Amino acid sequence: MLRKLFAKITIPRITIPRITIPRIAIPRLIVWLLVSIALLAAIAWVSPHQLPVVLYKIALVTIAAVLAYWLDRTLFPYARPHVLFGEADHYQDGDLKRDRAQEAGYRWSASIATLRRALIVLACVLGLTLGL
Repeated sequence: MLRKLFAKITIPRITIPRITIPRIAIPRLIVWLLVSIALLAAIAWVSPHQLPVVLYKIALVTIAAVLAYWLDRTLFPYARPHVLFGEADHYQDGDLKRDRAQEAGYRWSASIATLRRALIVLACVLGLTLGL
């Protein structure tokens, strides 16, 4: 009974123009950047004579990480993790067993490539920071 009553009632549509507000993109890891700056300021306040040493160590770690990344890209140009994950996503929607096997193979290769890159970064950072 109520359905018949409400079926006869028509509500006029009102269109409101939408205003799009541009989103401000917050950089990734901004919280860690702020924490790092706060800790650096604390070190400068507590023991200012240690500030050059801390900046030197930060520079060493940064240089080692960039060196390791480019070393990995140079040594393994055809086994980049994001490319392999992209290939796995390409085969993900396949219905055939062959496609699923291809996807599993690419995912395994991408995982190993990611671990390889992490180990190269670890070795470079440890080698450069402990050696100098």
